[in-house]
Amino acid sequence: MSTTPTPTTVTEPTPVAAPRNASLNSQEQATIGKSLVIKGEVTGSESLYIDGRVEGSINLSGNRVTIGRNGVVAANINAREIVVIGKVRGNLVASDRVDIRNEGSLTGDVVAQRISIEDGAFFKGGIDIRKPGQTADGKKMNGEAKMELAATAETHPGTATVARA
Repeated sequence: MSTTPTPTTVTEPTPVAAPRNASLNSQEQATIGKSLVIKGEVTGSESLYIDGRVEGSINLSGNRVTIGRNGVVAANINAREIVVIGKVRGNLVASDRVDIRNEGSLTGDVVAQRISIEDGAFFKGGIDIRKPGQTADGKKMNGEAKMELAATAETHPGTATVARA
C-alpha cells in the first residue's frame, strides 16, 4: 500500500482593508501628551489634542483644537472649533464654535459664531458672537449679540451674569 502525498497549496494571507467608514470619519489629529511642554507658536493643518502644557500661540484656523482634561494652555487660540475640557488662559477666536465642558476653565475673551458653556464650567471674559463673514471692525453688525459674561458655574451652578453692550 503506497500513498502518494497530495500537494498542498499555501496561500499568503491577504491584508485586511480598513473599514470604509473609518477613513471617512477619522480626521488626522496630532496629540500633545501629558508630559510635553511647548513654548512658542503652534501652527499646522490638522486637528490638535492638548493634554500637556502649551504657552504662546496656537493657529490652526481650519481645524479643531481640544484642550484635554490634563491640558494647561496659556495662549491665544485661533481655530475652526475649540473644545475646552482642561484649563485655558488666553483669547479664543473660532470660525465655527467654542465648547467649554463641565470640567473646563477659560479666562479670556471669545469670538465665535456659536458657544456652549456646560454647567460646572468656569468662564471669565467677554463673548463676541459673529455671523459668518463678519469683521472685527464692526461691519455687518446687525443683530450682533455682544455680551460680557462672568459665569462661575462652580459657585453658582447653571447661572451667568449677562450684560448687553
